[in-house]
Amino acid sequence: MRLDKFLKLSRIIKRRTVANDAAKSGKILINSKVAKPGDDLKVGDVITTTFNEDHRSYEVVSLLESPNKDQAKLMYKEL
Repeated sequence: MRLDKFLKLSRIIKRRTVANDAAKSGKILINSKVAKPGDDLKVGDVITTTFNEDHRSYEVVSLLESPNKDQAKLMYKEL
């Protein structure tokens, strides 16, 4: 699954265009490497986001195609 789609579906970032822009500006890392919006994610990857000096890390737990609000929280584990 694409990074920008995962961030939107998991509700880590509310809009896919915002996720796309954040990745393009280098604010998102996958496994400690700068990510592109189209990078493929797999279970076990660690995503790190940086917004205004706020660093958060998430581990990808599942890749659901159309999760509801409750299922979205099960797609990742905050580290």
